[in-house]
Amino acid sequence: MIKSLAGTVLVAATAATLMAAPAGASASTAESTATTASAQLIRTRVYFGRCRDTCHIKVRVRNVSYRTLYNVKLNARLSVNGRRVGTCYDYVGTIRARGLRWAACTVRTRALSQSYNNWLDGYTRFNRYANTYVSYRYYR
Repeated sequence: MIKSLAGTVLVAATAATLMAAPAGASASTAESTATTASAQLIRTRVYFGRCRDTCHIKVRVRNVSYRTLYNVKLNARLSVNGRRVGTCYDYVGTIRARGLRWAACTVRTRALSQSYNNWLDGYTRFNRYANTYVSYRYYR
């Protein structure tokens, strides 16, 4: 009897802990639904053009949803050997449902030029990597 009562209390306490809202959450449901993450409607693929003292970044932006995306923008951050060397920006435009658009931007910075010169001199490698962020709007 005591074991079953203790088990019930333990289960109730665990359920109450899991059901409690986090400290930073608001009581309003409208605010909480606005901050929750939703499924991303795009897929991106990064390609590099000429990448020496200037680096040309090409990005294929594919709309995987059945909605038209408006005001699509691309931000790309270029890193060489794990060190951030520059960013660039491009406005993509509108992508129809299940459509595809290309975006491209060029990074020209002193840090990129110095990294390339160090590679030419044999001091370091020249491993480049681009992080991309694509923002968009859609209407329900």
